[in-house]
Amino acid sequence: MHKTIPAIFAAILIIAAASEPLAQNSQRTFEIRAKRFEFIPAEITVKRGETVTLSLISEDVTHSLLIEGLGVNQTIVKGHATHVTFTPVKAGDFSGRCGRFCGSGHGSMRFVVHVTE
Repeated sequence: MHKTIPAIFAAILIIAAASEPLAQNSQRTFEIRAKRFEFIPAEITVKRGETVTLSLISEDVTHSLLIEGLGVNQTIVKGHATHVTFTPVKAGDFSGRCGRFCGSGHGSMRFVVHVTE
């Protein structure tokens, strides 16, 4: 009887450890709208290790979303939802911008991904 208690305790620890990565690998989707000269929303917050899908929609002309620190470089064509998925591996603030010239206010099209622990 004394030998079964450590075995049960070990099984509980194994099950608890196996469930931990599932919580870190959850997936979220954000809808991001692009229009002259902004992204809406202009920033999002996600957790490190969380898989993130951005559903990108242009309301006027072709734009793109470039977030070099997260490996995102996606063209956004008017009238077509475009999806890009990434999983941040480190915490921090990652700046993005429109990578396709879209007019005189192009330089103000900024986007930020805040990655927390």
